[in-house]
Amino acid sequence: MITSVLVANRGEIACRVVRTCREAGIRTVAVHSDADESALHARVADAAVRLPGSVPADTYLRGDLIVKAALAAGADAVHPGYGFLSENAGFARAVRDAGLVWIGPPPEAIEAMASKTRAKELLGIEPLRQVTEADLPVLVKAAAGGGGRGMRVVRHLADLDAELAAARAEAASAFGDGEVFVEPYVEGGRHVEVQVLADTHGTVWALGTRDCSLQRRHQKVIEEAPAPGLSAALDEEVRALAVRAARAVGYVGAGTVEFLVAGEQAHFLEMNTRLQVEHPVTEAVFGVDLVAEQIRVAEGHALAEAPPPARGHAVEARLYAEDPARDWAPQTGRLHRLAVPDAVRLDTGYADGDDIGVHYDPMLAKVVAHAPTRAEAIRKLAAALDRAVIHGPVTNRDLLVRSLRHPEFTAARMDTGFYDRHLPGLAEPAPDPHAPLAAALADAHGRSRFGGWRNVPSQPQTKRYLMAGAEHEARYRHGSRGLEADGVTVVHADARLVILDVDGVRRTYEVARHGDQVYVNSTALTALPRFPDPTTQHAPGSLLAPMPGTVVRVADGLTAGAPVKAGEPLLWLEAMKMQHKITAPVTGTLTELHAVPGQQVDPGTLLAVVQQT
Repeated sequence: MITSVLVANRGEIACRVVRTCREAGIRTVAVHSDADESALHARVADAAVRLPGSVPADTYLRGDLIVKAALAAGADAVHPGYGFLSENAGFARAVRDAGLVWIGPPPEAIEAMASKTRAKELLGIEPLRQVTEADLPVLVKAAAGGGGRGMRVVRHLADLDAELAAARAEAASAFGDGEVFVEPYVEGGRHVEVQVLADTHGTVWALGTRDCSLQRRHQKVIEEAPAPGLSAALDEEVRALAVRAARAVGYVGAGTVEFLVAGEQAHFLEMNTRLQVEHPVTEAVFGVDLVAEQIRVAEGHALAEAPPPARGHAVEARLYAEDPARDWAPQTGRLHRLAVPDAVRLDTGYADGDDIGVHYDPMLAKVVAHAPTRAEAIRKLAAALDRAVIHGPVTNRDLLVRSLRHPEFTAARMDTGFYDRHLPGLAEPAPDPHAPLAAALADAHGRSRFGGWRNVPSQPQTKRYLMAGAEHEARYRHGSRGLEADGVTVVHADARLVILDVDGVRRTYEVARHGDQVYVNSTALTALPRFPDPTTQHAPGSLLAPMPGTVVRVADGLTAGAPVKAGEPLLWLEAMKMQHKITAPVTGTLTELHAVPGQQVDPGTLLAVVQQT
């Protein structure tokens, strides 16, 4: 029997494994980098071991340090979670060689499927060796890992070499393996996968299907189970192929076989030899705890002859600290508050007051709804996200709500090109126009009749806020009946709660302050000074770092004085394991270049200036 598990991971998945272990009476050990010293997963485990350093290559990718940590802490088993070393056969062997139980598939199965190129060859599928115009578009893909890293769609042959180089660099940084390959890119396909679970006694379960078609940068955003709209024949085909793939490599434990579905054709993509991020939707539909089953299988227990019956429908949304309107730029900072209604499941690696750093994936949480039907599950999840309270960095919450309510999604007509078609409308900010007034009224609560900035009592007072990238001015007065504002009736106003009557509809606004940041419900505003500081102004054409990160590359031969074209890549930033292109905003001349490879930059750092010609 397993008595103590070291979780070789961080964040949400580490917290999720700890939760199941605690319910089973199993002691847990966390590992943490210096950047994660105060992280939630390190706090909730029974013990924690430091991995010196902050970047993954020095910490969560150091299998030798993790094995030493397990032995030092008295653990008798290791659960790898997902990502990092979860699909590393060498790490699995090192765990076993140290006399520890590996809660995962055999190293031989990992090796057979860990490389997407070798997995395809095992099933008789050859990658593209030579790419011609006739093959376009193609997908450049990392042979190891997942999560959308090391993946690029190439539509022009002239871009292939550059995209191969970028994919190799990103894959090497994220997985320690820079191997990439090229395969045809299927337009308009759906991403469908099958959850498998196998024991050491020859039983393999195919726990239904999932649809993960809504993706940004080839990384999943919304997932659901079962995959809607599959014909009975296609559903049976993908489940049978998943079982066949598992049996072919002597698979043990939880894994996922992924397909790209176009019409009635299912194209094998890969087998992930680990637990998937989206596993909660399968758990909800089948009523199982997959982590508990992983542990039971690792202890040698046999699965039942058949899985439990499926019931209902489940949908999961990944809540990211990122700005979809700015090319999905990851965000950092203090998460002051995160709360969702109790009607849904929340898996997170953060608690109120935690900091979101630059070193890791920007996913804050997974929010999961389960209901008897797909329509009910979607409605339940959209409502929960809409009502969630999120105070901190910009998130993709509004995009998630709009995606769930989009007619293409509700009708199950989505594919992997969903965001390519609909992103501008889904990402366009739509803050409450009365939020600045509510913030100003809350701020004014308790002030004297002659407080504020005015000199003439009869004139309105004003307060300026930055909201959704634009300045807004709120105007109000201290009248004989209290605070007044044009166009609305102020029903109530205090420092935390404002109630306005707008055209006969009463609206309630909860106000919270964190430094210069004001949150009205979940709309973020920044209080602006009355007179702007002229030293903060930048010349037209200034390229500022959109996020904290590292300059990993500057375009070849780029120097001050060089001509550039609008949209031309000038340099690349790496943040949260992803590379982001910084392009010329206009056609003109590069008059200043301040970025150099290896440079660490903060948001707003001046990288370069392009003067339009």
